[in-house]
Amino acid sequence: MSSTAKRPRTALTAGLALAISSALLAPAGVSHAEESSLPTGTTPPTSPHLNLGPADLPETRTVSTLAPGVTLTRIKRGGEDSSLYWTAEVAIPSDSPDPDAPSSALSSQADAQKVADKLEAAGIAARVEQVSSPQLADAGGNLGYRVRAGHFAAKADGDSTVAAIKAAGYSSSVLYTGWDGDQGTSGKTRGPWTFDVVTIDPKKYHGRLAGSYGSDLEKPETVSQLSAASNAVAAINGGFFVFDPKAGAPGDPAGAGVYNGKTLSEPVGDRPALVLDSNTNKTSIDRLRWGGTLSGRDATVALDGIDRVPGLIRNCGETNDQPTSSPLQDITCTNPNELVAFTPQFGRQTPSGPGLEVTTDRNDTVTAVADTRGTAVPAGGHTIQATGSDVAKLRALARVGAKLKVRATLLAGSRQLNPTQGTSILNGGPMLVRNGAEDVTVRQDGMVHPNDNNSFYYGWVHKRNPRTFAGVDAQGRTLLVTADGRQTSALGLSLKEEADVAQSLGMVQAMNLDGGGSTTTVAGGQLVNVPSGGAERPVGDALLVLSEGR
Repeated sequence: MSSTAKRPRTALTAGLALAISSALLAPAGVSHAEESSLPTGTTPPTSPHLNLGPADLPETRTVSTLAPGVTLTRIKRGGEDSSLYWTAEVAIPSDSPDPDAPSSALSSQADAQKVADKLEAAGIAARVEQVSSPQLADAGGNLGYRVRAGHFAAKADGDSTVAAIKAAGYSSSVLYTGWDGDQGTSGKTRGPWTFDVVTIDPKKYHGRLAGSYGSDLEKPETVSQLSAASNAVAAINGGFFVFDPKAGAPGDPAGAGVYNGKTLSEPVGDRPALVLDSNTNKTSIDRLRWGGTLSGRDATVALDGIDRVPGLIRNCGETNDQPTSSPLQDITCTNPNELVAFTPQFGRQTPSGPGLEVTTDRNDTVTAVADTRGTAVPAGGHTIQATGSDVAKLRALARVGAKLKVRATLLAGSRQLNPTQGTSILNGGPMLVRNGAEDVTVRQDGMVHPNDNNSFYYGWVHKRNPRTFAGVDAQGRTLLVTADGRQTSALGLSLKEEADVAQSLGMVQAMNLDGGGSTTTVAGGQLVNVPSGGAERPVGDALLVLSEGR
């Protein structure tokens, strides 16, 4: 990176705050902080109001200019909703004969009623509620039945009810009904919601868009740290990543990852990926597949992955994974027989353990063959690790002095994607909007878990959570959006609501990125949103809006 003078960190407080003119945009019920001073002929970055809650909700939009062609729009929609309250939700034991089968949030009506009856017998007024979820592209409808007890004004008011439920033999927790994403609630709930939208106009912005993982792949860093290291104009958190050491190397992208044209993480199945071209600042969304290979003098074999712990595949989606070769969100699949390549960007040391590891230099010449795994990757070179039955496969290809070529190939449909130095690719899913229409592909992208009574779907897809998403509008502008959540002051979004908001912001292509506690927006060197965990979470990568010359 070239050195440039740092931008002042007071950009958001230097009197640049603007608001879209209510005379031009405001429908009934929409208010604005102050009149706009946007140049004549400027197209506002958002539509008149979000498709979220009743149409008459108050909505304010405040726009800050971060750089020529880059704006930050803070959207606040709705307000206090007196119909919302805290309640105790009961974990329903499994009806499986397996004594270790986990409890779940949802069950059949009969099993839910049995639990409610036992709680009633213990003096706890319980209710059984059917959970119906909005229909998405490939999932939705009736999810099952839940058991709840009590209506509380504050979370702490439910503590005694939770204690009584536990005394009756069941697990329970207190939650806010404003976080429910039940069918029909989106048009009735009055909020509140808070969003931050970074809009980049490629016709006016002379910086570039790029993904960044920081110092190395296996070291998570906060969005603020990643932004400060590059003196970014703005930044949001990026794709899914390994969080638990038992699932691989923490910080490692759990899906496609390309940075400065280098492919450092393979895709999950054919899940959507956000493709950034820093040469044009144009953004697109492609479904990518992995086609990596390892070639010696006499043979070419399939490469299972790049820059990840062999045998641990976060979010699954690769051939011969167990228990599934299909994408499966937040599940770590296993495969005892793998070939995985490593670059210097992975970290100081490759994963250690039994197997075989071959080292190549920058000319693809084998310099070492080791009968155990764990070493440093030479600058410009690779190492390749083999486990299980693939040890013999690698040994047959590699001898000191031989040529061994790693090809980290990405496929977009029938064509090969060839990243240039200006290409960044971040993983995510599911798709939200395709060709201007909502297309929320949760089953295809692994958010429907088999044999769990829809409990994962209930918490991850159906309920309102903090969300990060990105896409492009009809004018070719890139929109980076975060929605705060898991707070009474900011409810978050279900995936259906996320798609609704993306479409009402004008996106014609949009996809979900990592959310929850990872959801973060930084602009002008400042943390803009309110992370649900109370502080920023270190993440695997971030999407940076970089100033010219960076």
